[in-house]
Amino acid sequence: MNQTRAKRAARLRRIRRVRAKIKGTAQCPRLAVKRTLKHIYAQVIDDAHGKTLIAVSDLEIKVKKKTTPLQVAETVGQEIAERAKAKGIACVVFDRRERRYHGRVKAVAEGARQGGLKF
Repeated sequence: MNQTRAKRAARLRRIRRVRAKIKGTAQCPRLAVKRTLKHIYAQVIDDAHGKTLIAVSDLEIKVKKKTTPLQVAETVGQEIAERAKAKGIACVVFDRRERRYHGRVKAVAEGARQGGLKF
């Protein structure tokens, strides 16, 4: 197995390991965070029906020129919390995918908590 396939397989194993412990329902959907080198995305997903209820990314949010990536990620978390509250969602399960809980992923979670989401 070449190195690229091995890395991809390890990444998929990490994602499956996290998802095995996390299930989103209609009452308490899953808040999935995807981080790339440039952007950060957050979705609230109902796994029972297989539907995305809310989606937010830093591409949609107007930010100032002098903001750090951590501040942008926290703003994404606050925005998803506002939209979830508008739809009547108060509780979510946090899905960090294959990423560790630090940096921008943690900033999204803290922003969502500041916005009023419980998890």
